[in-house]
This record gives sequence, structure tokens and C-alpha cells, in this order.
Amino acid sequence: MSVPASHTEEHPLNVRGPARPPTSRRRPRALGALAALALAAGTALVAVQPAAAATAARVDNPYAGATTYVNPDWSALAAAEPGGDAVADEPTFVWLDQIAAIEGDSEKRGLRAHLDTALDQGANLVQLVVYDLPGRDCAALASNGELGPTEIGRYESDYIDPIADILDDPAYANLRIVTLIEPDSLPNLVTNAGGTAGSTDACATMKANGNYEKGVGYALHTLGAIPNVYNYVDAAHHGWLGWDSNLVPAAQEFKKAATTSGATVNDVAGFIVNTANYSATTEPYLKITDSVNGQTVRQSKWLDWNQYADEQTFAQGLRTALVAQGFDSGIGMLIDTSRNGWGGSARPTAPSTATSVDAFVDGSRTDRRIHAGNWCNQSGAGLGERPAASPAAGIDAYVWAKPPGESDGSSKAIDNDEGKGFDRMCDPTYTGNGRNGNSMSGALADSPVAGHWFSAQFRQLLANAYPPVGSPGGGGDTRAPSVPAGLQVTGTTAASVSLSWSASTDDTAVTGYDVYRDGTKVTTTSATSYTDPGLKASTAYAYTVRAKDAAGNVSAASAAVTGTTAASGGGGGTGACAATWKANTWSGGFQADVTLKNTGDKPLTAWKATFTVPSGTVVTNAWSATVSVSGTTATAAHVDYNTDIPAGGSVSFGYQGTGTYAAPTSVTVNGQSCALS
Repeated sequence: MSVPASHTEEHPLNVRGPARPPTSRRRPRALGALAALALAAGTALVAVQPAAAATAARVDNPYAGATTYVNPDWSALAAAEPGGDAVADEPTFVWLDQIAAIEGDSEKRGLRAHLDTALDQGANLVQLVVYDLPGRDCAALASNGELGPTEIGRYESDYIDPIADILDDPAYANLRIVTLIEPDSLPNLVTNAGGTAGSTDACATMKANGNYEKGVGYALHTLGAIPNVYNYVDAAHHGWLGWDSNLVPAAQEFKKAATTSGATVNDVAGFIVNTANYSATTEPYLKITDSVNGQTVRQSKWLDWNQYADEQTFAQGLRTALVAQGFDSGIGMLIDTSRNGWGGSARPTAPSTATSVDAFVDGSRTDRRIHAGNWCNQSGAGLGERPAASPAAGIDAYVWAKPPGESDGSSKAIDNDEGKGFDRMCDPTYTGNGRNGNSMSGALADSPVAGHWFSAQFRQLLANAYPPVGSPGGGGDTRAPSVPAGLQVTGTTAASVSLSWSASTDDTAVTGYDVYRDGTKVTTTSATSYTDPGLKASTAYAYTVRAKDAAGNVSAASAAVTGTTAASGGGGGTGACAATWKANTWSGGFQADVTLKNTGDKPLTAWKATFTVPSGTVVTNAWSATVSVSGTTATAAHVDYNTDIPAGGSVSFGYQGTGTYAAPTSVTVNGQSCALS
């Protein structure tokens, strides 16, 4: 959803200040009208106030010690996906992205129902996205909303006021209510409203009429007058505002909006970065102070002179700039970590050893996007850090603002009654624009309208989660499982070796086993057996196995065993499987989408495809398969959720890479030759 404008040192943080007293500036609309009538009649009016309900004490960080509401609507969709129950209890934000969402419908409950359900759950913190500004999301089309550029009056009366009336109900006074105020709006005024490659006429219109600032100010003022509401303003991400020329102007723009329409800086509890985006929370192997052969990494194509390489350092640096503009020294930052984990086989495990600055950065960064400006349904993305309070200095919480599995936009035009358009950045064949350096979009195919459930994306996010699903996400368990014992060869064919071993033990739980052939990892499996396919006949192979747990601890290798494949002859044959390759190419790179179909009468278990690629091909990212290249031979192996291809069934996977692309000239699956089409 977020669109950057193209175009260190870590800043010190102020110590968090004491909690500020609640504001009380929300105008009493009904009482004000009655008072006017009384004055007109020349009579006195004595207002009888209802008994005040006990309100939760104002706190510095609303997430500290909180029990956060789990949205049952999202939770049910997540739990229905294979393996999704592992994260279905994570708290996510509720998006109020149109006026109708306040009341809800047959598929999604309304605001009052969410608050009532939170009370039933015993939660004391609810997270809401306030997202319906006039002329919304002026630099993109996928998230355009229902209100036209000039409909500021309707935004106030039909959208913000009804939300405020519900939140102000004494029944909810003991809830801490966090609001995320208008994603993308103010950052678009900073970078996309004139004079840059990312500018649009729609953003220029919104800057000229001031309705983004008026709307944000009104929301802050109206909601901020409710004592138990905590407003966090959207502040884009480092790949949008992290340049020297953007950071301070952004802080100034936020100050302007926060002092418009009756608002003051005291209506702002904090800011949130990376909303619905994919920028890494931290880059463990890439620091902005790194240099390669005397060149700073800021010169790389990926960073493009940005002064931040990840979201946490950006959030901390922006926080310092905001305090300098007059925001409370106790403001806290939130980071949306719902889809920025970037795990899977493409994740680096150490800094690159490359000697050129571009190669070093590309080999070290965990964010595997083609360009930091790519924002729509990104291929290869994974779930990020689980929601957590006070994870770092100046950071109030890691949150899941964008519910994983909800689409960023449709990959093709789809008629809808939500005002959401088709944005080419959601089209996997799109070659880009000035906001993403004219790069490929990196988007997944077959995506639905923004906000609708995208099953394939959710499954990818689960598969590529980092920390892996089941991991506590930081600290705690540091003990590796026991070494797998009893590794043995249980059978061979001309193209495969079958293995088994005894289960390992762990102080929490063993989550899987890494199987190595001749020192190279070939698969990860949760079972205690594996059949290694696609091998050469009459060839000896050495195998070891390592166990791992949910925290990422890995055991030492097992004792090695050797399996020798049988002599060639018999079995398989063309027609046992069929393979289809489709690709998008650009200068120096490509994206391939593959379908493998089992045309035989028996399932292809633990499938593994072997195929030819041009010399020099490097795979930088993959989804729905583990893909690796050795010379001119590539292998693609199943992942946990698509282990087998049933008779007559098919699987799809994809990968991105650099080098010259050419369709394979030969493909085998589990040693059986496939027909190419």
C-alpha cells in the first residue's frame, strides 16, 4: 500500500516522559445545540451530566501489560488455512476502511460488536485503523476510498463522529483503544504532491485543498478528547521517508496536521511505521555504517543514499525529529511486523563476502524485494515478529496492523462497490514506474481486491515466517535438540535414496529436520524419514541429518550414512508428469512461475523437480518451493504445505533471479521425465 519517493548514525533517544493528563476537547454536539436554543430564548440552562463511569487510567505505553483483542473475523479465516491455527490467536488491527464498516455486515462485525467481543474476551486493548479520508491514497489506486477529494464535511459527520460516539460509550471506558490514523495520507503530501518522479495530480489536489491535514487534525482532536483513546499517526516507512531530504519535512508535515482543525500535539500518543508494508524490522547483516572497498553502502542501488536500512532505526530516528518539532518527549513508536519476516530458503545467514557495494548489499539484506518501493502482495514475504510490547528503546510495540492474508490489491481489474481501483503495482507483469525505479512489481498473481482474503498469500506468509511459526520470536530458548540417531538407508532406486532416523528430543519441541546430501541441505521435513529423488543412477551419496526447534536452535549433525542408487533402467517415462513455465523478464533479471502436473496414476510423494537453467543463473527469491542452483542444474523441492502431488493433481511455485533467463530444456520430477509445454 505504501509508495516511496525515490530520490548513520543512530540518533540518541529522549527518555520517555511521564504520562500526560487526558485531554477533554471533544465538543459536546447535542448539548451545544440545546445551549444555543436556550440562549436564543433568553433562559438559563443547567446541564445535568450523567454519572461518570470509571475510566482506565491513562498510561505512557498502552501496550505495556495489556491483553490485546483478537479479531474473531480474521482469526477464523487464518485458522481455516493449513497450519494457520498456529497464529490465529495473534492480535490484529480492525480496519474501518469505509463508513459501512462502522455498522458491519453479515461477514464482518461492526465497531460496537468488536468492542463488545473484546469485553467478552477479557481484553483491555483494542486496535483500530481509521482509514477513509477524502481522496484517500492519492498515489495509488488499489486502496482508493469512497469519499471524493472535497468531501471533508462528510468525513467528519458521517465517519469520524459516529466512531467517536461509539468509543465514548461508558461501557468501553476500561478499554485502552489504539487508533491508527489514516495510513499513507500525510507521507503522500511530503513526497508525491509535486516535483518528484512519484508525484501524481491526485496528490497535488489533496495538498492544495488541505483536506488530508484537516481530516487528520479533526480525527486527532475528536478521538483524542476521549480519555482512553491513544492516537498513533501513520508515518510510512524508511524506504519512503528515510532520505535526508524527507525526514525533517515529514516531521514538519505531521506537526502541521496535528495542529489543524482544533488538534494539538497532545492528541498524539505516537506514530506507526511500516503499515501494510514489507520493510524489515531490523537488518541483522546490513548496517548503514557498513562500507565495501571504501564505498559506503548508502551508494548501493538498493539503499540509494537512504540514511536507514530498516524500520527500527528509522522509527527511532524519526522519533527524535518529531520531538524536536514539539511532540511530547514521551511519544512511542509502533512497527507493523505482520509481513516483513522474509524467512525461507532465500534468507541470508551471514553478511555477504562480495567485494562490490551492490552485490554486498543484495547478498546481505533479508528484505528480498526487487525494490524497496514495491508494496503490493510481495512474492516471497513471510510473517514477521509476533506482536510484543516494549521490544526496543522508544518502541511501544511490534504490532500486526495489516492482518496477514488480506490482499493489498487485485492483480487485474475487478469490479467492486468499495471504490477500490486496479493498480498496476499489483500486476506481476508490470515493469514499474518512477516510485519503484521502473522495476518489476514483485506482486503475486491472482490476487483479489484490497482487503479481501488471499489464501495463497497467507500460506506463503506462513511458510516464510521469520521467526518461524511456533518460535517465541526472541530470546528464551537457546538449547538445541538432541542429535538425530539411527540414521539409515531404507531403500534405493535408480533415481532415489530413502532414509529414516530416530526422533530427537528437545526442552520445548522439535519442529523439523534438515537433511544434507554431500554437505548441502536438500530439504527440511517434520517427519523422521525422507526419500531423496532426482538422483543419478549407480552413484554414491553421503547423508546427515540435523534437528531444529521452534526457536531456531539446530543440533549437531548425525553420523553420516552412504546410499548408492541402483543401475538405470525401467520406471517413469515421458507423460508421468507435465511441466509449464511462464516468465517475466527484465534487464538482468526474471520471475518464473511454474506448474507441475502429475499425469500418472500414483501420487508423487515428497516431490522434487530438477531442471536446466543457463549458466550464471542466481535465484534470489522463491515461494511455495525451496529452489537452488548448481552450475546449470536447478532443483525445486516441496515445502510443508504441498509435499505431495496427487494423481491428476498439480502444484505451482515460483522464483525470481538474476542472469539470463531461458525456459528449461529438460525437467524431471522424482526422477521421472516431464513433458514440457
